[in-house]
Order: sequence, then structure tokens, then C-alpha cells
Amino acid sequence: QVQLVESGGGLVQSGGSLRLSCAASGVNFSIYVMGWYRQAPGLQRELVVTITSGGSTNYADSVKGRFTISRDNAKNTVYLQMNSLKPEDTAVYYCYARSIWTSTGNWGQGTQVTVSS
Repeated sequence: QVQLVESGGGLVQSGGSLRLSCAASGVNFSIYVMGWYRQAPGLQRELVVTITSGGSTNYADSVKGRFTISRDNAKNTVYLQMNSLKPEDTAVYYCYARSIWTSTGNWGQGTQVTVSS
């Protein structure tokens, strides 16, 4: 059974930084595409960034140059370093994992990120 556990969210001032972590269990991490999505109140869940097992990334335009995703395959963990945070980055951030052999993935429980102006 796939389990994704996020941590690292919190409250930060505009311009600040946070680092999110997502620890995965029950997966063959090396063949999973990992990613982060976010959902702000009243809005649809949106892509933040994904990363393949080989390290290829796909960032949303809104976070390019500010956010960096990385993964540690030995620890089954993916990270999201968020710098120069803006109030519009406020959302619940969800970790996402999908095997390369399937079209649907698994979600973590989410972690709240709040950026004050």
C-alpha cells in the first residue's frame, strides 16, 4: 500500500523560504514519477512540479526560478525547496506519486503553506 507523508509546511512572510518533504513507502521509488501539487481555497488543484526517476523536471511557470524539486532515491523522499515565497503561493501542498506503468497516482494528506504579506 502506497503511503506518502508530507512535512515542512507552515507560516512564512513574503520573500521567505520553506522546504517541504515527502516520504514514500510501499513503492518501488525508482520507477515512480514524484511531484507536488497545490490547492488554494476555492480553486482547483494545480501542478507545481514533477520529477522523474532520472531527474527530469516539469515546473509550473508560476514557480520557475523560485522553487526546486529534488529526490533522494535511497531515502524514498522527494523535497520541494521554495524560495522568494509570495502570498499567492498560499495553498495546501500535496505530494503525488505515480508508477511509470500506470496513469493514475497516489496523494499525500497535504501540508498547509501560508505566506503573509
